[in-house]
Amino acid sequence: MAKTNGRQSKGSAPITDTTRVIGVEAGRLPPQAIDLEEAVLGAIMLEKEAIYEVIEFLKPECFYKEAHAKIYQAIIDLSSREEPIDLKTVPHELRRKEALEEVGGAYYIAQLTNRVMSSAHVEFHARIIFQKYIQRELIRVSTGVLERAFDDSTDVEELLNTSEQAIFEISQGSIKKDVQPINLLLKNALANIAEAGKREGTLIGVPSGFTKLDRLTAGWQPTDLVIIAARPSMGKTAFVLSMARNIAVDCGQAVALFSLEMSSLQLATRMIISETELDSDKIRTGKLSSDDWNYLNTKIAALSEAPVYIDDTPALSVFEFRAKCRRLVQQCHIRIAIIDYLQLMTWAGDTRGNREQEVSNISRSLKAIAKELNIPIIALSQLNRGVENRTGMQNKRPQLSDLRESGAIEQDADIVAFIHRPEYYGFIENDKGESLQGIAEIIIAKHRNGALDNIQLRFRHQFAKFVELETDSLSYDLGSTQTLQSKMNEDNLADETSGASFPEAVSTAPVETPF
Repeated sequence: MAKTNGRQSKGSAPITDTTRVIGVEAGRLPPQAIDLEEAVLGAIMLEKEAIYEVIEFLKPECFYKEAHAKIYQAIIDLSSREEPIDLKTVPHELRRKEALEEVGGAYYIAQLTNRVMSSAHVEFHARIIFQKYIQRELIRVSTGVLERAFDDSTDVEELLNTSEQAIFEISQGSIKKDVQPINLLLKNALANIAEAGKREGTLIGVPSGFTKLDRLTAGWQPTDLVIIAARPSMGKTAFVLSMARNIAVDCGQAVALFSLEMSSLQLATRMIISETELDSDKIRTGKLSSDDWNYLNTKIAALSEAPVYIDDTPALSVFEFRAKCRRLVQQCHIRIAIIDYLQLMTWAGDTRGNREQEVSNISRSLKAIAKELNIPIIALSQLNRGVENRTGMQNKRPQLSDLRESGAIEQDADIVAFIHRPEYYGFIENDKGESLQGIAEIIIAKHRNGALDNIQLRFRHQFAKFVELETDSLSYDLGSTQTLQSKMNEDNLADETSGASFPEAVSTAPVETPF
């Protein structure tokens, strides 16, 4: 029987022997290619360069026959020590490991070279062996799932998670990218540059809707993992909701929002409040006049047609996220995915209670998913309490070491941005005596492919939304930054500056957002 029959995939539930299902009772043998296994081993021992054509993807466990797996392991060991691989050294290595007789002796190894007419097709033959191995792995995992599904004591949610993880690990192991020559890469890079030059403006990624942020990033870039971090009640959810609205309504690009903290209905209500700027108490209690209703329906007309997709699955696992994102990319053509927030995600693998390792696995997987699906992924993150323990306005500004639970977040992210509002800590004026009320900083603390900067926005806490600073508000000085007007928020600013009477004005006295 195949070597794989007793094994289990990391993170999956124990899998029983599959002989009953795919062997004797079923009357079928597992997928295999014994003749090609012999040919590949013989070719490697005849041609010294052959091992380098297959070693990148072909592993000992890919061989169906146990003896062949041991012979190939001996070949790998010789290669790792840069020793010759031939009919003399391979038996010697197996004898040293006391495994020569188990594989059939030196005579059997010598017979393998008789199966080879030429080593020219060794890679092609090896890939067939690898495909047979993937088929056996799928049968093994599926058989274990089948047996557990028949067990009434099985927890269905746990079975779904472990099954998805096992399939995910098989698929990850089967995806290999070939090395590409620099001339081809340069050709593709130049084509991308030429294509970017044809576009109006400088945005080449997904716009946030905030002018200076978009100029700094050129839009959120495909394959990037963006971490937006802040202390609780600083406005993380409000920021990504404002951004999702800009992307979907103003730019017509599809957005997926995964909310692990708030329900989809709560998010929809917040978006209505943000879009209409009606009193939140009125909307939550439904105490709206007929004029209010007419105004509300008019203002949310564009929002209701926007390509925004919200998923509020609690305790979402990274494997569920990957599957859902893949479907959304294929079916809804989403351009960006947002997670609120990272620390509420779960990892189905075995981390033995180590939360830091779990968060590390999650952040690393999110980066891999962004690359696989070729979209930017924005994940909100909490900061630890170190910020609270520091004194002074400048010291309250977050820094990379404040990221909560894992330094891997900083390592895996392409961009790390912090949301900082001085008034949250009671600072209402800067050193020049200028008001800081309603001022928010987006601090770009890490930017793998660009510059760092501090970007100022206005946070309108009564409506839980972020907008551009007004053009005459350049005097707000939290640092040497320049604020630029965004066309994407002209409607909001026009309402503000024209003194529009509908919605009712709300006091800006509270410092902490109620949402």
